[in-house]
Amino acid sequence: MATAAATTRTLDVPGATLHYRVEGSGPVLLLSQSGEGDADRTVDLVPHLTDRFTVVTYDRRGLSRSTLDSPTRPVTMADHADDVARLLAEVTDEPALMAGFSMGAAIGLQVVARHPGVLGALVAHEPVMPNLLPDADRDDHIAELTAIRTAYADGGLAAAFPAIARHLGIDPAHEDTEADLTPQPMTPRRQANFGHFIGTEFPAVTSDTLHPDEPLRAAALAGTRIIPATGRTTPPQVHTYRCALALAARMDTRPVEFPGGHNGNTAFPRATARVLKDVLG
Repeated sequence: MATAAATTRTLDVPGATLHYRVEGSGPVLLLSQSGEGDADRTVDLVPHLTDRFTVVTYDRRGLSRSTLDSPTRPVTMADHADDVARLLAEVTDEPALMAGFSMGAAIGLQVVARHPGVLGALVAHEPVMPNLLPDADRDDHIAELTAIRTAYADGGLAAAFPAIARHLGIDPAHEDTEADLTPQPMTPRRQANFGHFIGTEFPAVTSDTLHPDEPLRAAALAGTRIIPATGRTTPPQVHTYRCALALAARMDTRPVEFPGGHNGNTAFPRATARVLKDVLG
């Protein structure tokens, strides 16, 4: 089947201008990235999905080409959820599919709660959502994120990267990947994205008050499928892995296992595409 040519667009939303990309054909599938990831982060994943889906990728507000009207104004998880709802309204009038990874998964759960019916299904891969955890573990998760912010403030990315790797259970020196991946160098733009992610979006996560039952109640009423997911090689002590387990436990189900660890969608794009096609059928 021929797929539609890729188009790059912008969308004005309250407080920001969003940059996004649309390609492929079929049901709309929004990919929402982890960390500092922008629309370019899934350059290796998207081509393996466009035969089945109309794939939408975007830069979250404040990242890369999605500019903020007021850079000093705090960004909230509600802002991100509202951005997704407005973006999807631009590309479809049907409930969309969404695959969210880490930060993107937490945003997806916000969308389900704040905008019932916008999503037909959400794959929530290791959401960074401390409120999913019991109180003591929640406090540990928040303390870990706060420690990364402190390391970044004291020593920049060089100090923050080891803390981030420990937080996500990643060993950069021994990380397996598929072959022939597109290089993702640490460009000045990516460095700036890390700064925005750590300095602005960490507080959005740690101060968020969404109760984890809210998206589950909204999903039940709207008929939205929530699919908790974990990385096959993510260490079980990683907080985001435990968030996915906690979400699955609240739903009385088991998480879907994806290839690789926390960043498996970029390390194993072909295998990730196969699992997404299977679970989103």
